[in-house]
Amino acid sequence: MIVRGAGPSFSAGYDLGGGNEGLEYPFFTPGGEGEYPRHVTEGWMSIWELSKPVIAQVHGFCLAGGSELATGCDVVYMAEDAQMGYPAVRFGVPDMQFHAWLVGMRRGMEMMLTGDSINGIEAAQRGWATRAFPPPSFEAKTLEFAQRIAALPPDIVQLNKRAVHRQMEVMGLRQGIRQGTELCALAIHQKSFQEFIGQTGAGARQADERPPEARREVRRLPDGQARLSRRPVPPDSSEARGRAPRASQDPT
Repeated sequence: MIVRGAGPSFSAGYDLGGGNEGLEYPFFTPGGEGEYPRHVTEGWMSIWELSKPVIAQVHGFCLAGGSELATGCDVVYMAEDAQMGYPAVRFGVPDMQFHAWLVGMRRGMEMMLTGDSINGIEAAQRGWATRAFPPPSFEAKTLEFAQRIAALPPDIVQLNKRAVHRQMEVMGLRQGIRQGTELCALAIHQKSFQEFIGQTGAGARQADERPPEARREVRRLPDGQARLSRRPVPPDSSEARGRAPRASQDPT
């Protein structure tokens, strides 16, 4: 099974525009603090339980939730010029904290502290991606490896897939990712996070209804990420009284 994006990118990440508001989660997750990060990480890691190997074919941008989806896949083939990263660390904490495991502690730390991305070549060198191919041969090479896997007995392939994942589980990857959801849940209560979310989706619509002097301006950076720019806040505003804008349902 190959998972790929039909447009210019594999995935630019979660929808922060409020498109999921009012929709139920696709499967049950116990409620309470951290329900959303627990839900999405369970979804990505459930790919490990599928009998068929799942290949992520990554081109263009693979950011935030898109990088989580690809991480959950069994094999990742990237175009050399593709970009994998988690820009959302500039205002929050990832749901799925795979960086130390699959990129390495030092480079993973830098990515988590800056939100910078790495290209397909480095992602393959560091072990997050399986291989990286030049863009002209990228799709053909991905299909070639998929056909090689499909030619083997499926009952044996299923067990060999499980063998690799079980070793990673013994080393603690799955438990570490689960524990990381608690830090993600903690992040949504931080002032900086709520200020950012206040500029997206329903929060942005609410912000537009406030007086101009009480709004915050969002500037777009060259890489497409948003950065908050403070405008003067009147002393009687909600911000001055310590009340942050209401966050949307999607904490990432």
